[in-house]
Amino acid sequence: MKKISLVFRTIGERTSNISLDLAIQNIQPDQVHIIDQVKPFSLAVQQMLKIDYHCDFVVFMDADCLIVEDLTPFLQKNNAPYVDCYVLDKFRGYIHCGVHIARIDVVKAMQNIKEPKDDPKYVLRPESRIRDLAMNQLNFKKDFKRFNIFHDFCQYYRDIFAKYALRELRSRTDYQRAKLNFIQEDWEMQDENLDFQVAKLAINYARDYLGSDASVKETAKFIEELPNNAICELNQINILEKPDLTLKEVEKLSKIFKIGTEINRKNYKIFGIGLSQTGTRYLAQALTRLGFSVIHSPDDDLTLKELLTGKYNFSILDDFDGITDITVAPFYPHLDQLFPNSKFILTLLSDKESWLKSLEAQWTLQPGEDLLSDQDRNMQYRRLVRVATYGTYTFNKERFSYVYDLHCKNVIDYFKNRPESLLILNAETGEGWERLSSFLNQPLDNPFKSKSSAKGKRKQELYN
Repeated sequence: MKKISLVFRTIGERTSNISLDLAIQNIQPDQVHIIDQVKPFSLAVQQMLKIDYHCDFVVFMDADCLIVEDLTPFLQKNNAPYVDCYVLDKFRGYIHCGVHIARIDVVKAMQNIKEPKDDPKYVLRPESRIRDLAMNQLNFKKDFKRFNIFHDFCQYYRDIFAKYALRELRSRTDYQRAKLNFIQEDWEMQDENLDFQVAKLAINYARDYLGSDASVKETAKFIEELPNNAICELNQINILEKPDLTLKEVEKLSKIFKIGTEINRKNYKIFGIGLSQTGTRYLAQALTRLGFSVIHSPDDDLTLKELLTGKYNFSILDDFDGITDITVAPFYPHLDQLFPNSKFILTLLSDKESWLKSLEAQWTLQPGEDLLSDQDRNMQYRRLVRVATYGTYTFNKERFSYVYDLHCKNVIDYFKNRPESLLILNAETGEGWERLSSFLNQPLDNPFKSKSSAKGKRKQELYN
């Protein structure tokens, strides 16, 4: 039996007590180390690296995570040096964060890394930076695994504010800023939920109070003061804090996302093959609400490697029921052959001119000259999927218009004799939830709202 240690980091989050109970229940650790109220996070990282571990693996997790799946079978068979866990994040969908599984040799290598000085990557992501340096020394690569874990659901407003002010600081490249802006557009459908309003306030607060030319020292000081400043900012606008979390609230989440229910999906995968900005992220959210684990635009190392080598088997589908966006949009014929009986969903817009303007705004923030000079993994991924889909790094209205028309025509022609395999949804009209649930033979729970319908009268939130 492998010995597992749990390192649980908490700053008094609303989920802390229930999160720890669920972690102990679903990890069954031999030792539990609690790092409580250590701020800023860099100090918590230093403290966790001083622990004398006697185990085979360490699970590092934050109290903003709620593990609602038994992880012990995986932990006992896993031998990978480092596993980054995909979790369901309230604000961003499926992402890898919050729970990290490290083999003891990786942990010991991290313990031997000297704290970087004047390193902006360390200031913004201390744990990730130390781990990356250790992994580079060992020449190890990350593995990724999806579990039923809720991240950033049920949090105090003050913690949401501090977290999204920090998120803005981490988004100060053209690409990351554009990505954050587009995520905020997704939140339009959630305006009735105060969590999303607080996150928006925090982003604007960080933009107003810390310039993009701030020094590493100024950034570190801003981060250190964030918890207290978050409380002050929320008090000024009279936002009352939430009551303590109850198990009923967590059970409601599991029910909403059908955790623990049996869905017969072994014989097919689901692919959202609409082009950029046609509602593919909303589609992923809707599919998640139907009980499917669908990831929007994955950019992990393995997916990039497979795309670069022309392997469209998408190993990430071992853990997910489907993928949406241009990661898969150009490859639907291959996916149809590799995954027989799969379901394909084409999201489109009737107003192509608006779509072109939206894409022009997005791509103007990421000019081709920058793409050609940047060598990081995210940039490689963006280059690949963009050129595979559109045939260009930069925005070209005529080219995009042509690709849009051709893609829609080709998809419709390809599936013309197989209506059971393709569903076409118009994201502008807000149509789809009833047709989507029927197409996938899943019960109807809540209305599916598009970006445009979210601006009108809201009947019900997508995320409670």
